[in-house]
Amino acid sequence: MKVALVGQPNCGKSTIFNVVAGYRSATANFPGTTVRIAWSKVRLNGLLFELVDLPGIYSLTASNPAEKSARDYLLSSDIDLIVNVVDASLLSRSLELTLELRETGIPMVVCLNMMDDARRKGIEIDARRLRELLRLPVVETVARRGVGVRNLFTQVGLQRGHAPAPAEALAWHRDVEAAVEAMEKYLPDGVSNKHLSRRFFAIKLLEGEGDGLTPAPTAATEAAAEGIREELAQMHGRPADSVVMSERHDRSMWLFEQAAKVGRPRADIRVALDNLVMHPVGGYVFLLLLLLGFFYGVFRVGSALEDVLLGAFESGFAAWLAPSLTAGTLAHAVVRSVWEGLAGGAAIVLPYLVPLLVGLAFLEDVGYLPRVAYLMDGLLHRIGLHGTSTVPLMLGYGCSVPACMATRILASRRDRFLACVLACLVPCSARSVVILALVAFYLGPLWALGVYAFNIVVVILAGRLLARLWPEVSPGMILEVPRYQWPSASVVVKKVWLRLREFVVVSWPLLVGGSVVLGLAEYRHWDQVINAGLAPLTGALGLPVAVGTTLIFGVLRKELSLLMLMQALGTSDIGSVLSSAQILVFTLFITFYTPCLATLVALATEIGKKLTALAVAFSFALALLLGVAARWLLGLLLAG
Repeated sequence: MKVALVGQPNCGKSTIFNVVAGYRSATANFPGTTVRIAWSKVRLNGLLFELVDLPGIYSLTASNPAEKSARDYLLSSDIDLIVNVVDASLLSRSLELTLELRETGIPMVVCLNMMDDARRKGIEIDARRLRELLRLPVVETVARRGVGVRNLFTQVGLQRGHAPAPAEALAWHRDVEAAVEAMEKYLPDGVSNKHLSRRFFAIKLLEGEGDGLTPAPTAATEAAAEGIREELAQMHGRPADSVVMSERHDRSMWLFEQAAKVGRPRADIRVALDNLVMHPVGGYVFLLLLLLGFFYGVFRVGSALEDVLLGAFESGFAAWLAPSLTAGTLAHAVVRSVWEGLAGGAAIVLPYLVPLLVGLAFLEDVGYLPRVAYLMDGLLHRIGLHGTSTVPLMLGYGCSVPACMATRILASRRDRFLACVLACLVPCSARSVVILALVAFYLGPLWALGVYAFNIVVVILAGRLLARLWPEVSPGMILEVPRYQWPSASVVVKKVWLRLREFVVVSWPLLVGGSVVLGLAEYRHWDQVINAGLAPLTGALGLPVAVGTTLIFGVLRKELSLLMLMQALGTSDIGSVLSSAQILVFTLFITFYTPCLATLVALATEIGKKLTALAVAFSFALALLLGVAARWLLGLLLAG
């Protein structure tokens, strides 16, 4: 039985999915998180379900790629039943999508989620009355606590083989119903199937959305549809699609008034908190202090663990492996390389990566990121974007891959390109490891904060430059601001593991393999050829020639450039080989130059190969320019 979870952003679809299917889809309190379709086979109450988690949508009239992917899936897939997840605290607005889904003719169960939040707002919902009015099963849940979820899928199982509710049961006003009936007569034969009703296609034609019809409308059908739309528009004094939306809005408000009562909301500290974090002045102060505390905390934890673990690995090699190996032999080179790869992952990457991912997961689930988008809207408009682009940019601090994928919530191709490029310039967790383990460790945490501040300035200036090269008026921002909620410890742990797993399963083996390759290259003296070929680049940056090979590994994963740097220089005490200026120049170049391989794949998927090539060329040129400028400026300062 194939079941699709459909609902508006932040209604709790992914939470329900994770409750029954395990943690296979990230849940975060900002719109557009579920930009890919996730599915899983689950067994509940003795029945096997194929559960599909679709992106959050407000309507089946797609306005961005995420909504389009959900609509296309509903129109083309063999779905047995829809679970319409509704935010009970926003019932009147959420029911508009319910009515639109009901028009498809696909069997459906309505899930009233977040019932606790509705009661906190003083909204009392009569689920039995709503069930009678919709002629659909209605189940109350609080998904984040698992309340009612089993009852929901019990009701889903009971709907097997049941006929869908008649869409006409909630008929519109007489003139609109007449237009729908007239439109149905002009539909081509065979347009409906066992899933989608002719009424649904007639309404879509009335809205001017005929691109999902199979077979496609004929010229005669299109002409007749245009005539009916014009007649309806003349009767109401506004476009036909606006008339249809008004009908849904009117019916949803009527349903809300019939099935719910609004009383006095409970006192809530979250209102006072919002007044602080979204204040036009205090909000920016809070954001700055939060970021300073966050990165300083990550540095303190990471540096303390790095010292201890690096010493333990060095002592372990000297005590366990070195006595049985002869220095200068192939065996010594291979074993030493494997050990250094393992040590780099455990002692340098993980101490910084784990607390960074924990902090990001907490900020996502607590609901703070949309508030940041609200604060940053004005600033991003100055560089040709809007606050919704904050979501990809903030995700970029975790990983550039989901950051690029999150640009699907942006409607314009130009906005998606700009957001992708800027998100790739933001220091991801891998590049943060480089910044914290090099700059903060050897020069001090204030220098690392300076690198982050400089990065923000560069991102702003790069955005202004790209916006001038590709001018377009960016639309205003409409953003769902979810409630605050205390994150579940188990969900945070699972989310951190989901993101950490890529490093453990993919990057760490690559790190060990790269370490072995570099060790063999040094043993056979192949590294000298590679470094000689890259000498113009390292020379322009004022770095030792031996650093050249590390930049190649950085294209695979940014952490590799740091770990390969230790191996290329022959010491874990990088500060004894590189000067302070060279550490800064190396870090700045790594921070801005070519994205890693996984990000390149994501870029090609989201914006196409040509724009990806432009993004790579832009980031490399920017990194080289900043590296050379930093070398020159630091040279002047140190000379002075």
